[in-house]
Amino acid sequence: MAGRRNVLLVVVDQWRADFVPALGAGFLRTPNLDRLCAAGVTFANHVTTAVPCGPARASLLTGLYLMNHRAVQNTVPLDARHMNLGKALRRIGYDPALIGYTTTTPDPRTTGPRDPRFTYLGDLMDGFRGVGAFEPTMDGYFGWLAHQGYKLPARREDIWLPEGMDAVPGVTDRPSRIPADMSDTAYFTDRALTYLKGVGDKPWFLHLGYYRPHPPFIAPAPYHAMYRPEDMPAPMRAETWQAEAEQHPLLDFYLRGISQGSFFHGAGGAASALDEAAIRQMRATYCGLISEIDDNLGRVFDYLDATGQWDDTMIVFTSDHGEQLGDHYLLGKIGYHDESFRIPLVVKNPDATQRDGTIETAFTESVDIVPTILEWLGGEIPAAVDGRSLLPLVAGERPEDRRDLLHYEYDFRDVFYSQPETALRLPMDSCSLCVVQDERYKYVHFAALPPLFFDLRDDPGQFRNLAESPEHASLVMHYAQKALSWRLTHAERTLTGFRAAPGGLEDRRISKGDTA
Repeated sequence: MAGRRNVLLVVVDQWRADFVPALGAGFLRTPNLDRLCAAGVTFANHVTTAVPCGPARASLLTGLYLMNHRAVQNTVPLDARHMNLGKALRRIGYDPALIGYTTTTPDPRTTGPRDPRFTYLGDLMDGFRGVGAFEPTMDGYFGWLAHQGYKLPARREDIWLPEGMDAVPGVTDRPSRIPADMSDTAYFTDRALTYLKGVGDKPWFLHLGYYRPHPPFIAPAPYHAMYRPEDMPAPMRAETWQAEAEQHPLLDFYLRGISQGSFFHGAGGAASALDEAAIRQMRATYCGLISEIDDNLGRVFDYLDATGQWDDTMIVFTSDHGEQLGDHYLLGKIGYHDESFRIPLVVKNPDATQRDGTIETAFTESVDIVPTILEWLGGEIPAAVDGRSLLPLVAGERPEDRRDLLHYEYDFRDVFYSQPETALRLPMDSCSLCVVQDERYKYVHFAALPPLFFDLRDDPGQFRNLAESPEHASLVMHYAQKALSWRLTHAERTLTGFRAAPGGLEDRRISKGDTA
């Protein structure tokens, strides 16, 4: 191992965990992700602690649960007082570069109301240096296309319409109008290689983000035809969407309100109306987008290998959140279903190779990424961080204080997309839920709606809510108490490890999780 330490953090968008070949997705071809899995540890029980994109990335890059960072939805600002990975890396001499986006709205107290960042969905998180930004408004990508000589249509987003003037918007087996060598995936890879070739001999950190397999669900040729719909897994859902809607008022709201237009440019109609054939085609396209990313990651991996940097570089591969893909008649990342929250995680630690190629089943969460990277680089893990370093697990150790539950949250208030509090007659601050689950049970607690409880052994699809079952009353109470204890234990603690004393201010933090 050479003296310098580099980190490549790859963050894809909307890639769910069961679409990873190492975790059983044999219908997919991802030789470069397979290569990474063989050179590191793949985590089989990893979740994002929040959805959608903005809250998920806030948790990923601050190490804080949603209950603590409070950037609860896209467009909601992230408090400037929070430490994040970029700021922490600067403290130890790194210039953290970022390609892609973080969907971060700045703290309005640090700027003025006319700041253009308040007119967009999100911008880059403070602390990172953009070297290939996608936000705001994707100007960097569209400018790159124009610079390459590509003639942009009057409405730039039309590049993601199906090829051919006779094409009907919606689920399609046609390719997108943009060629693969000019796709957004190619753009991000070009920016990554440009950065890596120019960084010189100094240690580097690169957040390499990819927009895919995020919608619109349309792939450039040849990826649009790489997979056959009949080879895709069938959706997991009840016989009708109305039967699903009976499970819970929030699910009923989404099943009635999600449209296809957010996932296919120009499309109309309800997402719940998609039949199985359309869902299989959508999944084939989704897989094509995944393989496009994989091919491009191969270009980055090959460069690191050819320049002797592969063995100096920690690589972390993950996603911000998952995607329903028609399961439970839903599209997007919403609610409380596993498909929205379970995401890939692979960690290649060049210092610990004895477990390369193994699958780790311990419960891990997106808040664990920040402490993992900082520990490996010798940085200080901020006191407020809710996660734990994964380095012991990668090395094969079993810390006694590892978590025994997965935790995640969702705030469904109306700030941009929909009006659930109006439909459900809830105060805005009551539009929230939290989940605790282990191998056997899953409990969903709502601030102002009925709870849900599932037996994952007997009902892995989570169709039967047992929260009102008398036979399960004690279990429901037990898991509700677990959820309450989790929230109490992880209350914000930036300064709770310090105290005033006769000799001056004392730092009482002995170790992560110390309760003294």
